[in-house]
Amino acid sequence: MTDHTLEFGPAQAPLLIIISGPSGVGKDSVLQRMKDRDLPFHFVVTATTRPPRPEEQEGVDYIFVGREEFAHMIDQNELLEYALVYGDYKGIPKAQVRKALQSGKDVVMRVDVQGAATVRKISPEAILIFLTTASEEELVQRLENRKTESSEDLKLRIATARQEFKRIAEFDYIVVNRDNALDETVDVIKAIIDAEHHRVQPRRVNL
Repeated sequence: MTDHTLEFGPAQAPLLIIISGPSGVGKDSVLQRMKDRDLPFHFVVTATTRPPRPEEQEGVDYIFVGREEFAHMIDQNELLEYALVYGDYKGIPKAQVRKALQSGKDVVMRVDVQGAATVRKISPEAILIFLTTASEEELVQRLENRKTESSEDLKLRIATARQEFKRIAEFDYIVVNRDNALDETVDVIKAIIDAEHHRVQPRRVNL
């Protein structure tokens, strides 16, 4: 006798989650808090040609490479997406993302707004989350407090941020990262991912 028992339950296909937004909204801080909380995701490590900041670790915060090596990665089609960002190249290693998805883990990656658009073209099933501050004034204050840019670079980042805010409609979700509320921000992102796993028609990522 044929067993016609139906199995009900949330789909568990791994998801590709993109966390993006203008410079200064706290993307790195949010990802670090997600890691600190041991959330069961694979966090993609971005390759970049910019030199490391004092607190950054190789292979943890970024994969630091020279421009020649980065050009080789482009030539060999090893990058899911890449872009020139404020004078330095950044890119997502394709093999790293595929390996994580094949393991069944949800993959979380941090890219700029331009990169998010590129990933959406390659993988329409990706979940795009736009991270922002409560106001433009708060964003400017955060950038000024970092003290990592010259006045000219600061003006460029603010101008770029204003243009990036105009692209919010390209994203699936918007999350406000308020001051001193990292755990609240992480909780919202986790809730989005949990909800996506309960879709009737699950997203299935193809790369």
